Amino acid sequence: MVPTSANITNEAAVSGKGVAATSTTKDERRGKSRGMAEHKPGRAAADNGGRSAKPTHSGGTKASIVLKKLNSPKGVTIEGLMEATGWQVHSVRGFLSAVVKKKMGLKLVNEVGKDGARRYRIDGSAKSQ
Repeated sequence: MVPTSANITNEAAVSGKGVAATSTTKDERRGKSRGMAEHKPGRAAADNGGRSAKPTHSGGTKASIVLKKLNSPKGVTIEGLMEATGWQVHSVRGFLSAVVKKKMGLKLVNEVGKDGARRYRIDGSAKSQ
């Protein structure tokens, strides 16, 4: 058997002498770099549950948008916050509880309107304790 460079490299790695063998993945042998996913156009719009890739708000963070809506005199429904942020219902409720009430210490008031929808707003006259 005629020794090839692959055989010599593998024998050197097994014996612990000589040049160490390097491992390559199939993608690297095909010319693709390791750790980089291929870009597939049109993928983002399909993976976000049918929502558009562009945000529905004009600027600012999602938290600032939620606080702005909560500060309005009429308040806002959970569904309104979901549409404004793209969050799911449990994320909106978690934000109201953990951030607005606990971390910021604001008094969050909820009222059921004549239409039967529960609206949340920040009561500016008092802070929660």
